[in-house]
Amino acid sequence: MADRIILNTVSYHGKGAIAEIPGIARTKGFRHIFVCSDPDLVKFGVTAKVTDLLDKEGISYTLFSDIKPNPTVENVVSGVEAFRKSGADSMIAIGGGSSMDTAKAIGIIITNPEFEDVRSLEGVAPTKNHAVPTIAVPTTAGTAAEVTINYVITDVQKERKFVCVDEHDIPEVAVVDPDMMSTMPKGLTAATGMDALTHAIEGYTTKAAWEMTDMFHLEAIKLISKNLRGAVENDPASREGMALAQYIAGMGFSNVGLGIAHSIAHTLGAHYDTPHGVACAMMLPIVMEYNQEYTGERFREIARAMGVEGVDNMSQEEYRKAAVDAVRQLSKDVGIPEKNDRIKEEDLDILAADAYADACRPGNPRDTSVEELKELYRKIM
Repeated sequence: MADRIILNTVSYHGKGAIAEIPGIARTKGFRHIFVCSDPDLVKFGVTAKVTDLLDKEGISYTLFSDIKPNPTVENVVSGVEAFRKSGADSMIAIGGGSSMDTAKAIGIIITNPEFEDVRSLEGVAPTKNHAVPTIAVPTTAGTAAEVTINYVITDVQKERKFVCVDEHDIPEVAVVDPDMMSTMPKGLTAATGMDALTHAIEGYTTKAAWEMTDMFHLEAIKLISKNLRGAVENDPASREGMALAQYIAGMGFSNVGLGIAHSIAHTLGAHYDTPHGVACAMMLPIVMEYNQEYTGERFREIARAMGVEGVDNMSQEEYRKAAVDAVRQLSKDVGIPEKNDRIKEEDLDILAADAYADACRPGNPRDTSVEELKELYRKIM
């Protein structure tokens, strides 16, 4: 079976990159743009950094901000209705994973109306048409939704998140401007950064990993290890480093999948509204320990990318421990808690069953079971 790479048609990177957006819109012939952004970004003027550019150039748009931090089926349904009422022919998604995931689902349903039941998009849905033309503008350095073929929606009624994987949902254009991330508070910067690290490490160790994606993932690990602590302190150079790192991680994992750290994180978000990056950070070192016997020499390269010295003189046991320890230390340094006190023993059956059913689980390097997943949850209780 051939390995495959799917990326944006074009992406723009660096400070001030959002200035390219009006020109992109005009070149592509966008007549009316549906702008998806979450309400906090609208409230604090982050969304306006882009819409002001559209206003200045006289480009017509409709703003949609009915989006929750873990976007729901209902958010998507209301977004589809609003898009149709607006008469838009294109989208700009401004925000973190929540805004972009909502926009992806809206865009897919608009061009593939037979999937109007949002739940029908779970897994690898057989859509036929590419989503509405979209420019994606991240405001967090973590999800890399602007370059992935994945999105995640929360089913509130069933208390679960479901992952959708669809090559038709990738935004045509990504505009990765660190200035759009400069107002992220410390906690969000830390959580989204650890999400990006989880993407890179799980992508590097997944069953489908190969040479091209290895290149992306190792560079992302190196950049995150170098820049995340500084980004949490709002150092501009570190912000720029993280903006690039999370995008590079997305270039890799979108094409090879993830593992059970993400499967577990999805359930924690659905049941307890745990922030996704926090859940990933809690689980990553635990899952690394669980998987280590199935990763060959890859932990040596993870340790090296994280700045551990002397790895070539270490035994396999030593460099594996060094890699896990480096992840734990970074998580601690940026203030991520190690435990989730909301998890109860009586919840473990449904949590573990949901994690086992999650679309990320099959990519894990070690095959798992519901009972083994329960034991992993217990390690953060």
